[in-house]
Amino acid sequence: MSLTVQLGLLLALATAFTSVVGFLYKHRGAVESPAVEWRRPVRTSLALFRSRWYVLGIVIATASWGLHVGALSLAPISLVQSVIAGGLVLLTVSADRIFAHEVTRREWVGVALAALGLAFLAATLGDVGHSAHADYEPARLIPWISALTAVAVALAYAGSSGPHQGTLLGASAGLLWAASDTSIKALSGSLDQGAAAVLIHPLAAVIALASLAGLVVSARSLQVGRAVPVIAVTNLSRTLEKLKERGYWLTGLAGEATETLYEADLTGPLVLVMGAEGAVNILYKREIDAAADVAAARAARIAEYREKFATPYIAAQRGFIDAIILPRHTRARLIAALSTLDTKRDKNPPKKHGNIPL
Repeated sequence: MSLTVQLGLLLALATAFTSVVGFLYKHRGAVESPAVEWRRPVRTSLALFRSRWYVLGIVIATASWGLHVGALSLAPISLVQSVIAGGLVLLTVSADRIFAHEVTRREWVGVALAALGLAFLAATLGDVGHSAHADYEPARLIPWISALTAVAVALAYAGSSGPHQGTLLGASAGLLWAASDTSIKALSGSLDQGAAAVLIHPLAAVIALASLAGLVVSARSLQVGRAVPVIAVTNLSRTLEKLKERGYWLTGLAGEATETLYEADLTGPLVLVMGAEGAVNILYKREIDAAADVAAARAARIAEYREKFATPYIAAQRGFIDAIILPRHTRARLIAALSTLDTKRDKNPPKKHGNIPL
């Protein structure tokens, strides 16, 4: 194996670790941000950058991408991708030990089997370590990238709803990045022609589009799928306390009240505490009453209200809460917090005299 290929594999190993850390930080930022919407992908994706964790993840992922490009330019893509795919092992270890995610036994077994498969793949690749192998035929490359993109789009469409959104969207993002990686590998053979020739090459546009599309799809998959289950909860009482500190009057609805909402004085800075059903009946009463299908119109507005307002992300975005802790993370977070007290010992200062007669 040549020295350049060995250097490429070393960069691939660094890519594996940095991509895992960047992924976990992006996940932390994505789940505390407003949802990415397909109708407004650019605007809602840019909103993710309001989270410092997502920004940190992107910075790390960008560095990882640079390492990945270097690895692909020096070593065969089969060896590079095998090493990077081995980062699955680093993902579970990092998620469990560093980021306090709960990794199930089934996930550990799955990662172990993947590692064995990758080891078998690397052992049967044969004598491919003597050069970078960057040559390609357009007649084969174009159908391959087109097929990857078509399957990725189909998976993204299938993952737009349903119980397996996270898995389908994650697979879609992976295929888009596979198209980008293949294009990077093919384009690396043109590096000796200069930077200008590389930038105007058609594959450069394919790399940019596939990478950005993968980033958007991946961000949505992080919000709805598993690095761990994305079920965010927040502390309502804490939010209400913060609102009161900022001068808002809080008004709630109760069946035993002596006056209706329409009779109450609702002037000044005010917060109405109600569920989606109650809010919709007030905010969209005329629209619902005029609809041909009243039940369907009310259900649609309730679903929209829950998605846009009855979530913890708005409160987190405005700084009313410190963190969104997933239900499956609660145990790990409590253990981590209490572990700091494991070695703590409470020692009173020595007394020079006893109590005086009282």
